Amino acid sequence: MRRTTIAAIAAGLLLTATACGGNDEITTKPKPAATAEAKATADETPAEPAPSKATAAKVGDTITLKGFEDGEQLDVTVTKWVDPAKGKDEFFTPEDGNRWVAAQFELVNTGTKVYADSPANGAQVADNEGQRFGTTIADVTAGPSMTSAAKVPPGEKALGWIVFELPKGSKVASIQFAMNSGMADQTGQWDIS
Repeated sequence: MRRTTIAAIAAGLLLTATACGGNDEITTKPKPAATAEAKATADETPAEPAPSKATAAKVGDTITLKGFEDGEQLDVTVTKWVDPAKGKDEFFTPEDGNRWVAAQFELVNTGTKVYADSPANGAQVADNEGQRFGTTIADVTAGPSMTSAAKVPPGEKALGWIVFELPKGSKVASIQFAMNSGMADQTGQWDIS
């Protein structure tokens, strides 16, 4: 019953997000890593443009995302990925025929306003057939869960695992995250395959 209620709430949020969307954008462009060489070049003379490389973000990459309001901005990193994820105890397990997968997210507030949200509401995974799966409330052995009520001041971060339940045969292709409980216009996407 509890999972059914959670699924209904998540579906309602997803429909609301779809109906409220305006200028929806999905970005897979990772934030460039600052290297000592690049910084030295920038300090001396303008460098020639580097060859364009269309690279999708992967586990370990950071994507900068904005929220609805001015000053809402996060650097979001999927730091680790576990497939399958194991429940922390014997009481919570995936339904028969399903498995859990989990991603550790690091959310660094690079904006000027407090980031106040339930991060798991803004995350989903997609399999290689295009089926999308929302989060499930579960603690896994990989580490502590992401807080359900983040209040992160500018310059600080939140770190934790977000769990998803999907059929055992599904191959996860990507994971997405958006601010404002998934309703922000900008969504980050990381390639998992």
